[in-house]
Amino acid sequence: QVQLVESGGGLVPAGGSLRLSCAASGRTLSWYHIGWFRQAPGKGREFVSAISGSGSRTDYGDSVKGRFTISRDNAKDTVSLKMNSLEPEDTAVYYCAGVHSSYNYPNKKESGYDYWGQGTQVTVSS
Repeated sequence: QVQLVESGGGLVPAGGSLRLSCAASGRTLSWYHIGWFRQAPGKGREFVSAISGSGSRTDYGDSVKGRFTISRDNAKDTVSLKMNSLEPEDTAVYYCAGVHSSYNYPNKKESGYDYWGQGTQVTVSS
């Protein structure tokens, strides 16, 4: 079983940038499709971005398209989410999720992911 660990969250002013990372223990992350979701206080979980196991496909939620970039670094065995032009509305707990690449690429389908990290807090001040 793979354990996913997020890092890179923090407090940043509006317009700033952060890079989140998702790493795996117990397995090679490159074997997994990876998605990022977020949950703001009092709201449901929202799809942010996803990348297929091969890295050939990437997808973004409408609210982050053009500002966020997802990528894989197989040498470091991590998946990164570079977040630019951050807005106060981006404030949330960000979760990394994964499913083995032998399964269909889930994209934004939350139920398609088997493994979830504990989350990392991102706070954007106005």
